[in-house]
Order: sequence, then structure tokens, then C-alpha cells
Amino acid sequence: MAKTYFWYIAVSSDRSAAQAQDREPGPRRRQRLSRQARNRQLLEVAWGIVRAEGTEGLTLGRLAERAEVSKPVVYDHFATRPALLAALYRDFDDRQIALMDEAIAASAPTLEDRAAVIAAASVDCVLAQGREIPGVVAALASSPELEQVKRSCDAIVMERCRAALAPFAPGEIALSGLRAMLGAAEALSYAAAIGEITAAEAQEELAQTIVAMVGRASDRGTRTAADRRG
Repeated sequence: MAKTYFWYIAVSSDRSAAQAQDREPGPRRRQRLSRQARNRQLLEVAWGIVRAEGTEGLTLGRLAERAEVSKPVVYDHFATRPALLAALYRDFDDRQIALMDEAIAASAPTLEDRAAVIAAASVDCVLAQGREIPGVVAALASSPELEQVKRSCDAIVMERCRAALAPFAPGEIALSGLRAMLGAAEALSYAAAIGEITAAEAQEELAQTIVAMVGRASDRGTRTAADRRG
């Protein structure tokens, strides 16, 4: 009888301890993210690495470590480091285009206002991303494949700007002018990002560059029309 009693006490104590342990807060089970959400998470972590350590510190292994996922998870989204760099730039470019489209849609139908909102969107997007953008852009120049990614993204931005400014230019806006505008946008935005100039100075200078570009296109259109009449 005594043995049975003590056995019951021991079993009851073990059971109570197990139940108490079940009630104690333990490590939460990691939530399984959708592929889109995981991709977004990895990009945000990658931006954080570039911000803190520069592009030199960005590797697939480092990304897996910081994101607290296994390496195969990272490789499933970005097969190589160049693919990750390309994805970062596309991510930035998508946000830049979305910001620009929204600003253009809300702008007044004048050249000055259209130029101002394009300039503001270009500078603001770089400032919002921070100093890591120049490093990513520099890394894109490391291979012809990555350079092509940037050229493709640039072409989309230039076409958006051409379409937005076309109503104010009787002549066609030349590709050389759009390239000059894009170069000025990058240089001024990066200067503002590192504190060389203010955001307002960058936006004003870029807006004036855009107005001048459209003015040259208008002059060419006027001369062409005069030559046809002559």
C-alpha cells in the first residue's frame, strides 16, 4: 500500500511539473512567410547590411545569418550575389517610379511644376533609401550583366520623364538630353544624401536642368518647323 501511495505521489508530481512547463512561455514557433513576404524580408535585411557594412559586407551567407534563415532559403530567392544586388536596385527603382508616377499625376499642367515634381521625386527617393544607394550602383558596374540591369531600369525612368514632359516640347526630347538629366539627378541626389548640398538645392538645380532640357527640345522643334516651311 505504501509503495502504491508513493508511486501515485511521484506520478502526480511529474504530471503537475509537465503541465506547469507547458504553461510557461517558451520560444514562439517561427511564422512561415509567403514567398512574397519572405522576399520582402530578405530585401529589407539586405538593405540593412549595406547600410551598416557597405556592399562589401553583403554576401548570401551573411544575409541568411542576419535574416535568421537557412542558406538554402536565401539561395532560393537569390541564386548569386550579383542577383541579390540586381534585386536591390530593382527594388529601389520600383519605388522611385511609383513615387514619380504619383507626383506627376498630382502635378499642375505646367512645365515648371512638372519639372519640380520630377526633381523632388528623384531626390526624395534617394534620400529615403539613404547612403547605401551609391554603393549598390557602384557594385552594379562590376559586371556587364549588372550594368545591363541598371540600363534597363534607367530606360524606364527616362521614358516616364519623356512622356510627362512631351506636352511642353514641340520637338522630340533627345535621348542625350534625357541621359544628361538622369546623370544630373543621380549626382545631385547622392550629393544631398551625403550632406554636400541640401535636398532643396538638389531639387532646384535638377528642376532647372529639366526645364532647360525641354527648352532645347522646343528650340529644335521650332527650327525644324521653320526649315520645313522654308
